[in-house]
Amino acid sequence: MEQRSGGDVRLTAGAEVRAVHVGPVDNVAYLVTCRRTREQLLVDAAAEPDALLELVRAGSPAGRLALVVTTHRHHDHVGALAEVVAATGAATAAGEDDADHLPVPVDRRLRHGDVVRVGEVALRVVHLRGHTPGSVALVLPGGGEGPDHVFTGDSLFPGGVGNTRGDAAAFASLLGDVTERLFGELADATVVHPGHGAPTTLGAERPHLPQWRERGW
Repeated sequence: MEQRSGGDVRLTAGAEVRAVHVGPVDNVAYLVTCRRTREQLLVDAAAEPDALLELVRAGSPAGRLALVVTTHRHHDHVGALAEVVAATGAATAAGEDDADHLPVPVDRRLRHGDVVRVGEVALRVVHLRGHTPGSVALVLPGGGEGPDHVFTGDSLFPGGVGNTRGDAAAFASLLGDVTERLFGELADATVVHPGHGAPTTLGAERPHLPQWRERGW
């Protein structure tokens, strides 16, 4: 499929954010590069390792991929994880309840409220239970140069929360966590970077929360 990456670079006070769309179901992998140290963090080594390594090089030819964070255990989000880790020596991180289901050993098991650092940039871990038990999002502060950014994996998209496969309890858990931990704590200007498709903002999605709750998916 056509790769779309590199040209759209979003800046915060401390970081650059790049994205590439990979694989047959339009997964999006995100590269966060510390603007000062050029150290890098990749969110979801989903597929097409060559495209992901090209993204890393575009982010900083002299930089170092320090960490790959996997938002959740599903196969379409880990398809290139082993290859990227082998090529770069990057460490791995994932939500504690999903870590044992990844195809590589996980160096760091993430819990709600943890902080993940890349160079001088700190991202906050948000545990969002429901799509999988250990799904996590990462919040990157804008730091005065624009809005905050949140990488949501498959827990929040334009138009709704992630698929909970008809499980009413899982849906209630996911919608509750998204409502409290994202919409309840972050500003409307926050940019949502989902695991598939196009970005959105919390402000664009907030009015639809009652509709999502009523329809049950």
